[in-house]
Amino acid sequence: MDENYDVIVLGTGLTECILSGLLSVEGKKVLHIDRQDFYGGESASLNLSQLYSKFKPSAQKPDLKGRDRDWCVDLIPKFLMANGELTNILVHTNVTRYIEFKQIGGSYVYRNGRIAKVPSNEVEAIKSSLMGIFEKRRMKGFLEFISKYDENVPSTHQGLNLDSNTMNEVYNKFGLENGTKDFIGHAMALWSTDDYLNEVARPTYERILLYVQSVAKYGKSPYIYPLYGLGELPQGFARLSAIYGGTYMLDTPIDEVLYEGDKFAGVKTKEGTAKAPIVIADPTYFPEKVKKTGSKVIRAMCIMDHPLPGTNDLDSVQIIIPQNQVGRKHDIYIAVLSDVHCVVPKGYYLAIVSTIIETDTPHVELEPAFKLLGNRLDTLMGIAELYEPASDGASDGVYISKSYDATSHFESTTDDVKDLYFRITGKPLVLKKRSNSEEDEGLNGLE
Repeated sequence: MDENYDVIVLGTGLTECILSGLLSVEGKKVLHIDRQDFYGGESASLNLSQLYSKFKPSAQKPDLKGRDRDWCVDLIPKFLMANGELTNILVHTNVTRYIEFKQIGGSYVYRNGRIAKVPSNEVEAIKSSLMGIFEKRRMKGFLEFISKYDENVPSTHQGLNLDSNTMNEVYNKFGLENGTKDFIGHAMALWSTDDYLNEVARPTYERILLYVQSVAKYGKSPYIYPLYGLGELPQGFARLSAIYGGTYMLDTPIDEVLYEGDKFAGVKTKEGTAKAPIVIADPTYFPEKVKKTGSKVIRAMCIMDHPLPGTNDLDSVQIIIPQNQVGRKHDIYIAVLSDVHCVVPKGYYLAIVSTIIETDTPHVELEPAFKLLGNRLDTLMGIAELYEPASDGASDGVYISKSYDATSHFESTTDDVKDLYFRITGKPLVLKKRSNSEEDEGLNGLE
């Protein structure tokens, strides 16, 4: 196989597959290798046998209906924002032709011991059970400010400057209570801590706008999800890369990484030697070139035979438990899916809970979420250390992705994709706009 390539990619996680797809489309000669025999790396979807052999190898599987392959359980539960960057990349690259999406039925937030739907527009704010009558009016005023804000029309700014006022100052301008700030900041802007309150308001404004526009796109919730699980996403980008001449090798461990001086030069595998000036890899391939972020994520996959109590029997929901509500520093995320997403057999529900660990008894930290779920048939837990590259890759040609965080959507992952793309090519990733008809055609199965 001794051959020369423009780029070698190690690991088939989503970040790596998006980049190999984008670079292949641009005419680069890409070789993509994974030591595992399935796509997706850390972001794969596993069938029932794979799931139990990974998380409970010695335990007796509960008596669950359906075939092995009727189960597609995500190792890393995340939803796509309908108007978010990952959706834009999917539409821009036309990978949507390989994947069918379904909406997530609702977006909920935990407040004062119970869950309620996140109001996504002025009308819902007025009906919401989250607020008293006067607070509803203030929330309505805040959402009107967000939707009417126009950079070039000072009268819409209400005396606020998004680049110098902090988000807390913006909230206070509208007189919002702490509980309301909680659900706007955590369930709409999707921040996982409260650090944003003392930072300038623009990033939060942009996040709330993304949320509201994503809901407006298809109604119900801002989230969409691929049929058969998130493992479909890396495979879609892998197909894209292959169409443009990319070469894929699964089940191929790396025997040696080659350097010329300090620079990456290629890899040796059982198939021979492949050379390239740069490599893109997930953190597991270069343990000596990554550092721990200091955070660990715990994820619990809960198998249930009923929908989530208090959600009107929706087939899928996202619930965010803001950290303040349960005396934590990080939010707890719950993603619930069912057979309509082709990830479990009929009659089953999958709830995946995730958060950043804060204590020595991480499973206890998930209790507030478990209380909301009700009866569970089985629970499988995993803990993952989070890594990031120790350097930007410019000096040695080794470009490493970050671990997938605890957030419940892909915005931080696509930030990493754009950052890597810029470091590798020296130019920003520009997604071309498609016409509305192209875009609607792009996302199959969504009304």
